[in-house]
Amino acid sequence: MRIAIYGAGGVGGYYGGRLAQDGHDVELIARGQHLDALKEDGLTVESVEGDFHVDLPATDDPSEIDPVDVVVFCVKSFDTADAAADLDGLLADDGAVLSVQNGVDNEPVLVDAVGSERVWGGVTYIFSTIKEPGVVEHTGGPAHILYGQYHDIDEEPPERSALADAFLDACEEATGMSAKYTENVHATLWDKFALICAQAGLTAATRQPLGRVRANDESWSLYRQVMEEVVAVAHAKGVRFDWDPVGKWLDAMQEGSDDQYSSLHYDLTHGKRMELDALHGSVVAHGRDAGVPVPATRAINAVLAPQADANAE
Repeated sequence: MRIAIYGAGGVGGYYGGRLAQDGHDVELIARGQHLDALKEDGLTVESVEGDFHVDLPATDDPSEIDPVDVVVFCVKSFDTADAAADLDGLLADDGAVLSVQNGVDNEPVLVDAVGSERVWGGVTYIFSTIKEPGVVEHTGGPAHILYGQYHDIDEEPPERSALADAFLDACEEATGMSAKYTENVHATLWDKFALICAQAGLTAATRQPLGRVRANDESWSLYRQVMEEVVAVAHAKGVRFDWDPVGKWLDAMQEGSDDQYSSLHYDLTHGKRMELDALHGSVVAHGRDAGVPVPATRAINAVLAPQADANAE
């Protein structure tokens, strides 16, 4: 299978490396010093599942890549529209793009670029970052991708394609990762969105790890309230869950490592552009449209917005 990783950072680099290890034809799209190191020395992955090194083609120009079967789309949400403009030429006629980005607003942008039949919505569960240029550090998480064919929320999901089955097999056969196909793509996206908004919001706003947030009754109550607000907005938009997202994630995060932060916290504290608009800003906007109050999320967004503005300058 021919695969392009658009945004070959911590997450994309890890999955691209694993799929290449299993014999797939993988090309990386990256930029800056990380791209320079990938070209010069290849990709090194330091992983709890075993370290490895692969030499893969890398570029910052998608037009240099021949059409591929699957684009694993890992760019930051604020780069989605610009990167989506490259997808039509990057995809084979029957290819698909899989978004594993943060938020729930990326897939509609991709649909506008290439059509809904070529877009898979997905989430991933992994702790993996760029340790230094050319080096990805995978420190934990199940390295699992959950994805499905994107479609309008009021439509029945389309039949799973042969390409979706082939990609699922590729992920399942690769070392150090797994995948599952879902028929309920909207619930899948909003389920993780609820967790991200709570985890990112509280660790960034308090500048404290999960353990300290969890140990304080007031902050842990706010963590729960953020999830409840996101789920309420999802319900108002027509998303239906076959499970209780809030209870599920509260139970899971009770067992989470005390020193867990979030990518939003990392970006905030390292002066990098933050995905606040795609997270808490998006909940506020969707809540306004749906007539659902989201006071906790609105407060977190307001607290973090000045720093997000400063980091974006």
